[in-house]
Amino acid sequence: MADSKIQAWKFLKIIVFTFFITVLLLFTSATIRTLSLDVNVGLQLARWEKSNNISLVIDQHQREELLAKFKEALRIPTVSFSERESNTTALRQFVTFLRKAFPTVFSSSLVHHELVADYSHLFQVQGSQPDLVPYLLLAHIDVVPARESDGWEAPPFSAQEMDGFIYARGTIDDKCAVMGILQALEYLLLRGYAPRRGFYIGLGHDEEVFFCPLNCCCSQTIKKKIQLGSLVCHLQISGFNGAMNIVRLMKDRGVKLSFVLDEGLAVLDGVISGLDGPVALIGVSEKGSANVKLSVSMAPGHSSMPPRESSIGILAAAVKRLEDNPMPRLFGYGPERDTFEHLAHKFGLPLKFIMSNLWLFSPLLGRVLEMKPDTNAFVRTTTAVTMFNAGTKSNIIPSLAEATVNLRIHSAHSLQEVLDFIQDTVGDQRVKVELIDGFDPLPISSSDEQSFGFQIIKKTVLDMFPKLTVAPGICVGNTDSRHFKDLSSDIYRFAPVWFKPGDVQRFHGINERISKKNYEELIVFYFNLIQNCDIKKLPDPHSSVHEL
Repeated sequence: MADSKIQAWKFLKIIVFTFFITVLLLFTSATIRTLSLDVNVGLQLARWEKSNNISLVIDQHQREELLAKFKEALRIPTVSFSERESNTTALRQFVTFLRKAFPTVFSSSLVHHELVADYSHLFQVQGSQPDLVPYLLLAHIDVVPARESDGWEAPPFSAQEMDGFIYARGTIDDKCAVMGILQALEYLLLRGYAPRRGFYIGLGHDEEVFFCPLNCCCSQTIKKKIQLGSLVCHLQISGFNGAMNIVRLMKDRGVKLSFVLDEGLAVLDGVISGLDGPVALIGVSEKGSANVKLSVSMAPGHSSMPPRESSIGILAAAVKRLEDNPMPRLFGYGPERDTFEHLAHKFGLPLKFIMSNLWLFSPLLGRVLEMKPDTNAFVRTTTAVTMFNAGTKSNIIPSLAEATVNLRIHSAHSLQEVLDFIQDTVGDQRVKVELIDGFDPLPISSSDEQSFGFQIIKKTVLDMFPKLTVAPGICVGNTDSRHFKDLSSDIYRFAPVWFKPGDVQRFHGINERISKKNYEELIVFYFNLIQNCDIKKLPDPHSSVHEL
């Protein structure tokens, strides 16, 4: 008996000792990684290919001229109301305006321009070395509606200046990019620049045209949703006439692209709590999206003789099951892991320790992030019941009850998996589940040290703003760039528009604005980016890679 107790005690000590050593090793590994991890170092210390980039110095006369052009562009109300209603008069006016604003672009022998679907534009800028794979700069001309009565401090199409800012619909979405790209090219051509690497510029005219599966009246939308009494209809961005026709043209010509750069994410300054300094987030993917209709049909009846279960009750129970059983937590299985690892060194302890070691702490951080709606979107496929409709009269039990569920699909999920989850969760054959429309998440573009597009964008940002942290991110909304996935495996969504706390709400909201200084920075960014793309290949990285 005594021997058995001694043996058991020895075995217990071995287990405790092994556990202690394991914990110590894990803690030591995590600490070393915390102190050494800085994924931003790599190519910053490497030897980049020498280039004779032209510097852009903007004098006061040029500054006044470029701001005047930008304001004129903003005053043209190129509004998309619905899939059937756009301001085509304004779109035609914008075509004429661009030709007048950028005469060198339209007259240069290096630039071939064509109108696509009447209002969109495709520019091809010829490179001197055709063996270098071209790239595409993408933006869109159209804007969402805006009314001064909604609470704007200045008329939304006045381009009025206040305290160093220009207020107008389209200042950040997306005429700053449209005008910034073309102004940069105009300046380059005027300075005798001829690119080694050819590139394209695509300007869509219907990125903000929403496809509404329910055919409701969408003309008063000012965000990517509209209020119809008590119903809210979430709509899909299309780009079916502009971007998709540009894609068809390029496919027919056998074009393959090194990378695509479109709108999407931006520079966040003071927006992320606990982060030391501003961060430039470059979107490497977009969440997928789906609208699903749930419906229950029964025989109608009089409210004086109600059945045990009504169509409304059955549907309400199904909706409640969906809300009570969210999609699985997928934090760490998409690009969000890279985002936090790139930002880890800019946080203080204990967040720095946790974010540097997501190989160990992903489940913990995922649980923390899911507590708030805005960060829960990074953790899983989100489920939002956006419409519920039943009944026409207070004393009639309706035969039909319908609900619409909008889903934003995580990168590690597929549309089919989401539909299967809904079917299983509803678990009632009386509830019909129908897909109205939807698409899978976009592929995740590369962001490592061999990623040409990501590293060129990153270098351009850091050359301008050395104190910024640059990290890959994910767009929870959708852009025209999703149509170009067959032309390139690397699609990025970024413009160096600066957002401070409260500015994100201006996007598609009231008082959309950009500072005059920031607009000038956009021009310089594209001016430098185009030249940086002329290198043949990236340098060899100058860092070790953590494998944990």
